[in-house]
Amino acid sequence: MTAADGYYRQAAARLRPGDTVLDVGANIGLASLAFAGAQPAARITAVEPVPALFDCLERNLADQVPGARALRVAVGAAPGRASMVYYPGAPANSSLYADREADDRLSRTFLRNSGIDEESAEVIVGDLHANGETIDVEVTTVSEVLRSSGLTEVTLLKIDVERAERDVLAGIEPGDWPRIGSIVAEVDDGAPGGLEAFCKQLHAQGFTTRVRQDESLRGTDIHEVDAVREA
Repeated sequence: MTAADGYYRQAAARLRPGDTVLDVGANIGLASLAFAGAQPAARITAVEPVPALFDCLERNLADQVPGARALRVAVGAAPGRASMVYYPGAPANSSLYADREADDRLSRTFLRNSGIDEESAEVIVGDLHANGETIDVEVTTVSEVLRSSGLTEVTLLKIDVERAERDVLAGIEPGDWPRIGSIVAEVDDGAPGGLEAFCKQLHAQGFTTRVRQDESLRGTDIHEVDAVREA
C-alpha cells in the first residue's frame, strides 16, 4: 500500500458488502488486510507463490480475515511451472523477471526519495539483491483461479507482480473479462510493452484508466493504474 491518496486505498474504499477481491501477488497480505479493513464483508482470495511469504500470508489471513482464501501459486499467461527469484532481504522485489541492476536502482531511488542520503542509501542497498534464491513455482492463470475457486465475478482484481503484469492480463480468457469489474495494479514501465501497452489492453476490454506515481517512487518506472469498467 502507498500513500493515503493512492489507488489501492481508493479501490478499497469502493468495495461493498459481498464484493469479491482477487489479490494477485499478495506477498504477506498487507493489501488483502487493507481491503478487508475497508470492507469486512468482502470475499478475498489472495495468491502468493513464494513459500516463506505464503506462510506469513496464510497466518495473517487466518488471524485477521478468517474467511479469506490463500493460494500458493504464481499467476501468469499460462499454467505450468517457472523459475522465480526470491530475495530474502527484499521480498517485495521477488519476481519471475528479476533484474538485480534494476532492483538496486529502484531501491536507491526509493531511499533517496524517502530522505536517506546517498552514502547511507548505498550502504542499505549493498548486497540487498545479491543473494537471490531461485525457486521453482507453480503457475496458474486468472481464469484458472476463477474456475477452481468457483468465482463467477471479481469486483476488484489487484495485481502486484514485479514486471509480470502483462502476463497476468494474458492469462484472462476472453469470456472472463466481463466478469472483472475493476483492476488496481502496480505497473513497471520498464517491463516489455510497459505502461502504455498495459493500459491499452485494458481500454480494449472496456475499462477507463487513471495513472499516478507515488512521490516515494518519483524517478522510477513504477506506477499505479486504476481501471474501472465503463458503465
